[in-house]
Amino acid sequence: MIEFFEALQTVPLIRYALIAGIFSSLSFGVMGSFVVTRRIGYIAAAIAHSSLGGIGAAIYFSRKYDLEWLTPMGGALVAALISALIIGMISLRAKEREDTIIGGVWATGMATGLLFMHFAPGRGVNLESYIFGNILLTSQADVIAAAVLSLVVLSVTLLFYHKLVAVCFDEEFSRLRGINSGGYFLLLLVLISISIVLLVGLTGIILAIALIVLPAATASRFNKQLWKIMVSSVVLTLIYTVFGLAFSFVSETPTGPVIVLIAALVYGVSLSRK
Repeated sequence: MIEFFEALQTVPLIRYALIAGIFSSLSFGVMGSFVVTRRIGYIAAAIAHSSLGGIGAAIYFSRKYDLEWLTPMGGALVAALISALIIGMISLRAKEREDTIIGGVWATGMATGLLFMHFAPGRGVNLESYIFGNILLTSQADVIAAAVLSLVVLSVTLLFYHKLVAVCFDEEFSRLRGINSGGYFLLLLVLISISIVLLVGLTGIILAIALIVLPAATASRFNKQLWKIMVSSVVLTLIYTVFGLAFSFVSETPTGPVIVLIAALVYGVSLSRK
């Protein structure tokens, strides 16, 4: 641990990774609480996996047309937002089975991303870095992006907190009270999409859903009020991130899987509480 804290002072990449993890933990804890309460973990998983389509498209067009401003995370954000709106709109208006929509969006996004990466000019794409992530490759620009996106998520959540809570707990009652439950459900999916894109950069697509669900699931076993679940989830995510970074640095192991395994271990222990 001493080596890790010494490295924080001398190695910028580790410092950037820690700062980005701290900023991102704020939105992870808040949005994860909504995901667990609303029981839409499967929707969050579909959004996370479909973001690969945006990553692949961004890589392809940036290389083919020399668009330096078009980053993989920018593409992931666009794809995640589109996927969230498709799932939400079809579920609300077309009355289609949610599992069918989710499966279709999930598979289509991943297939599209793989094809774009296959035809992208230049060197081969390191798919593993997007599937499993590498928080130690965080740059100063990534820190700024994490701070801005987290601020957006937290600001919008605070502004519409009561309506989002109402939609999470009783959508039908919210509609009877005159609340546009469909619109706020779509807003919730958009906020979840932004948080997931932050997660993809830290832990990768496969592990993103675990880190957004497990801390909130653990917190919900010890708290009943949503705001308490959010606070506890944010604290847990911060702890997992710091200890995961420190342990992976000392043991020279991949950071993303270490963070998720710590979260899974704590959740497993929490299940012993009746």
